[in-house]
Order: sequence, then C-alpha cells, then structure tokens
Amino acid sequence: MDLELVTLDLTVAAELATVTIDHPPVNLLDAPMMLDLVVLEAALRDADDVHVVVFRSADPEFFIAHADVELIRALPRTRQPEPTELGFFHALLERIRTLPQLTIAEIDGIARGGGSEFALSLDLRFASERSTFAQPEVALGIIPGGGGTQRLGRFAGRARALEIALGCDDFDAATAARYGWINRALPAAELRPFVDRLAARVCSFPPGAVRAAKRAVDAAAESFEPGLLAEQAAWNTTMTDPSLDARFDAALAAGMQTRAGELDLDAILRTVG
Repeated sequence: MDLELVTLDLTVAAELATVTIDHPPVNLLDAPMMLDLVVLEAALRDADDVHVVVFRSADPEFFIAHADVELIRALPRTRQPEPTELGFFHALLERIRTLPQLTIAEIDGIARGGGSEFALSLDLRFASERSTFAQPEVALGIIPGGGGTQRLGRFAGRARALEIALGCDDFDAATAARYGWINRALPAAELRPFVDRLAARVCSFPPGAVRAAKRAVDAAAESFEPGLLAEQAAWNTTMTDPSLDARFDAALAAGMQTRAGELDLDAILRTVG
C-alpha cells in the first residue's frame, strides 16, 4: 500500500501491517491524524494480503496523548436533536474495530482520552509497565466521547468504568490490565518482542480462519451502536455548558497539549477544577 499519510508511518511485510504513530510533540489526536486514520482504514479494509495490523508509537513517552481540545471546542455548542446515526469519530472507530484483520495496540507511554478510546477500538491491547492510561474528560466538563463509556463499561464493568471516567486519575498499566482495560502489562524490554511474536504467529495461520474467528467472537456480543448513540447524546448535553470555554482556556494556558504539561496532566486538571 502506497498511502500519503502525515501523522502515521505504514510498512507492510509478510502479511503484517505496522502503523507507527509519529505526530510530535505528543501524538495529539487532531484533524490530520483523524484524516490519516480514515485513509488507512479504507485501505486496510480492502487489503486481503494483510492479516494483522500493529499500531505503535515513534515517541517513547506518548502513544496518543488525547483528542485535540481546540478541535473539540469547534464542535457544535448548541442543543442538538437526539442522534439517530453515529457521528464522525464514533463511526471511524467502529469501522476500525470491525476491520477484517486482527488489530493490536502496542502501547509504550501515555494513552489518555481519545488515545485510550482509539486503543479500546482495537482487538488487543498490550502495554509496557511504564505506560499510563486515563479518561480525563469529566475534569474539563465533558465526557469520554469516542466510545470510552461504552467499551470500558463492557470490558472493565460498570463500577470500574465509573471510577475511571469520574475520577479522571492516571492508571498504571498493571491496574489497567487487572481492570480489563488492556490485555496485559509487560516489562518495557519484553513488549515489542511479545507483540512481534504474537503478530507473526497469527499471520502464520490460515487467514480465512482468523477472520472467521474474529467475526464469530464479535457476534457473541451486543452491538455497541445503541450505547454509542446514548454517549453522543450525553456528550452533546455537556457541550452546551457555557463555562466550557473557560475551562478549556485554563487547561491550555496551564500547559495542556504541550509536552511538559502532558507529562503532568493531573496537576493541570486540578487547577482547572
């Protein structure tokens, strides 16, 4: 595949596609990255010669920081009708979730907000023990709006999903694994060899069986769509809060979306609160 991507690097070899997220300074999930993901998803869906897709980061401290606050600010701020179809980001992550290939997140660093939600849309998630996970949206006055409430509710359970979404704390990889947020936490030196071995192993199996197994496992669970529509309706309500801009401004002024600020985001969220 020869794709023109700005924030992602793609290599394909021996039935394995490796996607390296490379979008300094913190791998922000912004409009260019979302557009790259649209192009990538469409290409992968038609790539019969690709059986496994691994997502990893070029940055040793960030997988994906979170969604771009300025992009969120530009979304509709008035009362919206009850949604009847998935919005852009929900639909994109659902298309990625339902790709025919096995998709794997190799997380070595920070995955918060939309970065966590992107990882949750992939089939498998493995992280280094030094990785950090969070859904900090409620501290800013919004909610996880990329499927976080729905996927965490299903993977981690109701009580833990509420702890994650309402507490807005950073979680270490060991706790994330225990909660079901990720598959497992590994020592940093073991993460890539583990993912490489698993990806190569799956690629060695009959591709028809791999794809059929993924479809069958997905058929055992209820559709995410009704819950995603409910999440969208709740998100729309929070976006009408007149104090939202002030909280966004305070977070950005305190260093959110800068490298130094993102490495201690909890301190910024405390000032915003």
